[in-house]
Amino acid sequence: MQIVVGAQWGDEGKGKIVDFLADQAEWIVRYQGGNNAGHTVIIGNETFKLHLVPSGICRGKKSVLGNGVVVNPVALMLELKSLHERGIETKGKFFVSDRAHLILERHIQQDLSQESHRSQKVGTTGKGIGPTYMAKIERSGLRAGAWRTGGLSPEETTAMEFLSPYLADTVILLHEALEAGEGILLEGAQGTFLDVDHGTYPFVTSSNCSSGGACTGSGLPPTAVKTVTGILKAYTTRVGNGPFPTELIDSVGQHLQTQGHEFGTTTGRIRRCGWLDLVMAKHARRINGITEWAITKLDVLSGLSELKVCTGYRYQGKELKAYPAETAWLDDIEPIYKRFPGWEGDLSRIQNYADLPEEARSYLKFIEDYTGVPNRFVSVGPERNQTIVR
Repeated sequence: MQIVVGAQWGDEGKGKIVDFLADQAEWIVRYQGGNNAGHTVIIGNETFKLHLVPSGICRGKKSVLGNGVVVNPVALMLELKSLHERGIETKGKFFVSDRAHLILERHIQQDLSQESHRSQKVGTTGKGIGPTYMAKIERSGLRAGAWRTGGLSPEETTAMEFLSPYLADTVILLHEALEAGEGILLEGAQGTFLDVDHGTYPFVTSSNCSSGGACTGSGLPPTAVKTVTGILKAYTTRVGNGPFPTELIDSVGQHLQTQGHEFGTTTGRIRRCGWLDLVMAKHARRINGITEWAITKLDVLSGLSELKVCTGYRYQGKELKAYPAETAWLDDIEPIYKRFPGWEGDLSRIQNYADLPEEARSYLKFIEDYTGVPNRFVSVGPERNQTIVR
């Protein structure tokens, strides 16, 4: 069993890596979040932008929304219909946990109202995610398996009638798969630093998107986990509000945004861009138990004469030993940088690690040395075959 987790603020390219790893698994499982997520998968000349359905469905894999996911039934129905129109089969391939909680229109309206009245904007997507998790915790939520108990609008009722054949006890399904020796790949939405416990609170999502959430959100045991693949973009991005110590608001930041096509899959919002932050990466490694890195978007750095990597934080003249719990400190953090020479040239056609520019290999080796985690995969483009395996 393998977990794929974002090591930054989401948008690290998990969809592409999950798609790449899908060959090794029979089951792909989403374990938290809702349609506030966005995963982009490119197959040949087709691009799929998914918000709820696990990306493995595009490869014919059995795909599951676990009990930790919150499901907007109308949004899910529309997403499935869109996949059907493009020839993707879902019957017998896609399952929704009957324990997953439903996002209803009242939760969306509550989300929009709460955000508009906050003096300190969190930057939610307005999709009703937070209020649905709130209802779950206060025991007033509606689970998918109990949808007939009422309280749904006519549109929501129609959607649930469409989705009913997909509802299943996914805990049993997944345990049967585990016992049969079938490969299971668990994918999270967002990233470690949007985790409600371990992220930059309060600028976080409402679920546990770190690896621990994979077990609680699927019903699978931690003893079954063999590999935790951390997705680390070769630079850092963030959507929405909140601190960002290495953010660049200059021509370099513009280069990253433009060359990396940094727009949110779900919201379309421009992503804030900055240098790679290895203080974050090391913290993510600890929290998630990351055993290997998948470095994404290395190709975006081509053309920059000099690169910087954050290796430490200085706060009020003192160097911090670890990532701070006090989010307010991050607004006044002075990043400590190590400089690297840049490189020129198009990396997108490179298939072997040894063929990367020497400067790029030095950059990657420093990531390994600093975090103590090997770079197993290096992505040099958006397509599946633009992935170097070491």
